[in-house]
Amino acid sequence: MAAQGTSRSGLSSALPLLAPAYLWLTAAIFLPLSAMVFFSFMTDLPLSGKPWAFTLGNYAAFFSQSLYLTLLLASLRLGLEVTLWCVIIGYPAAYVLAKVLKGRSREAIFLLVILPFWSNGLVRIFSWAMVLREGGILDTALNAVLPFKINIDLMYSYPAVIIGLVHSYVPYMVLTCYLTLQAIDDSLIEAGRSLGASRLQVLKRVIIPLSMPGLVAGAALIFVPVVGSFMEPRILGGRTGTFYGTIIEDQFVAVFNWPLGAALSFILLAVVLVILAVASPVLKRAA
Repeated sequence: MAAQGTSRSGLSSALPLLAPAYLWLTAAIFLPLSAMVFFSFMTDLPLSGKPWAFTLGNYAAFFSQSLYLTLLLASLRLGLEVTLWCVIIGYPAAYVLAKVLKGRSREAIFLLVILPFWSNGLVRIFSWAMVLREGGILDTALNAVLPFKINIDLMYSYPAVIIGLVHSYVPYMVLTCYLTLQAIDDSLIEAGRSLGASRLQVLKRVIIPLSMPGLVAGAALIFVPVVGSFMEPRILGGRTGTFYGTIIEDQFVAVFNWPLGAALSFILLAVVLVILAVASPVLKRAA
């Protein structure tokens, strides 16, 4: 009884602190999602002044047209590839930050890692457009160094989309892995080395298993938004940048078919939740 009274008093004292956050989450997330669920079952927007009715046709359109499934699979593949590249680039960078660099050098590199968060997403994307296009910064720099002339034009290509997305999301992998790597006691690494283990064995048997929670968290933070991304594919990919997220954007912005766009959005949400639910037992064992 005393424990229950203590927990209730603790909850009542914490309620004024929790209320603003939960009210904001309700207003900013729950209400818009509820409206989108409502719109996804309608033939037209009630705000347009046209007659409307409830229908399942918006969800049926996904299954009746193979284009949507093809683009969804392409977006899932894009999410996996970007996540993989973020692991390849971000994990070593996080290890160097956590275990190698010290003092001011660590602070300087850490500042460079979080620098993309300080600029607008569109600015970052158009900056890559200036670098990757023919006659751009990369093309000009290489031709100035190499004794022969080459033409580099990665604009409106799949690699350009990968580059832009990796640049946008690799800081998430660095930050999550850095936190877990920083928490690993250096004495564990030294103990493995003193027992005769090589650096590669210490990495495989000590460092990676203990830092797996950071890898899993970073992968989830990257994969979920990348699957529905549309800015980078639209600007850097051109015609080759048509993915599931760009189709959803078209329904809201160009075609003004909000019911279909809402239905496609919730199908994407359901697919991502299913993937995370299926992968959850494996990820829990790994973490």
